[in-house]
Amino acid sequence: MCVLIVDDSSDATRCLQSLLTARGYPHARTAASGQEALEFLEAEAAGEKKIGVVLTDVDMPGLSGIELCQRIKAAPHLRDLSVLVLTGNTDEETLERAFAAGACDFIAKPVSPTELLARVRSAVNLKRELDNCKARERQLVEVTQQLERLNAELHRLSILDELTGIANRRFFNILFNQEWGRAARAVLPLSIILIDVDFFKNYNDHYGHPEGDKCLARVASTLSSLTRRPGDCVARYGGEEFVVLLAHTGVRGALVVAETLRKSIEELALEHACSAIRDRVTISLGVAAVVPERGYSAEQLLAAADQAVYQAKREGRNCVRAFQGPPEEARATGRGERRASSGLQA
Repeated sequence: MCVLIVDDSSDATRCLQSLLTARGYPHARTAASGQEALEFLEAEAAGEKKIGVVLTDVDMPGLSGIELCQRIKAAPHLRDLSVLVLTGNTDEETLERAFAAGACDFIAKPVSPTELLARVRSAVNLKRELDNCKARERQLVEVTQQLERLNAELHRLSILDELTGIANRRFFNILFNQEWGRAARAVLPLSIILIDVDFFKNYNDHYGHPEGDKCLARVASTLSSLTRRPGDCVARYGGEEFVVLLAHTGVRGALVVAETLRKSIEELALEHACSAIRDRVTISLGVAAVVPERGYSAEQLLAAADQAVYQAKREGRNCVRAFQGPPEEARATGRGERRASSGLQA
């Protein structure tokens, strides 16, 4: 670590430089004035052998040692330097001004070599410790930022479906419960649209699972792009099933949205050679809506939308149907069970 000696007396700087060089500080530099010292510090700031300690006389023409200390401490890239002041005047006022300017210590003139070396060593250690603290702070900031990025990524992975990139069922359940409570407090309607890709098993069997995955991703992207309001959510519900949550929306509004979604998937014109109804991929949609109140449950609303999808499939697929009747009448019977009993295929 380099020491910069600042004194307008060339004899004093040569003496101090020789002493420091002989006692383990071979890179000691000199400056004949406060202004020259500042210019030297600016030039050395980007160098490999940076100055760590400034040893300056207090009484110098032009920029005094105390003013030099003030300028150093005011510069963000220099303020960490340890500044020692040399003074023949050790009265309380001078020392108070020096410490107020940011000096870490003082050395009385005439200089004692033992005292000089001890105080310089202390200032060097102080600067090294400060540099180590700064390095640890930077490392801590970097580690913190890395942890924040990892946590953000973990959160993203925990709420998104890996295949389609849209919300997963876990996140949908959380949001659904939140919106159910909000709608109940505000006495506002809440709608659910359940969606099935028609004859998707046939699609997978014919084109293979990789193409089936691509198909689901295209369908999910299209559905997601058409529902952008705050409180709305499109999620993968499982397999070839998707669910749409529409906040502040009654059954009429939900039917309009559902029909828009149905047409958009049909207009994608994704080839489906094994569909029994079209030559392209289509979807069946079930709509249910309710103003949450006592006696209703979120599960009943889902069951109502589930039964509406079943009705859409039974009546030809590639269509939208709404649950007829109060949601509390819907039974949360497994869809696979109903399909098996009726012979319907996905």
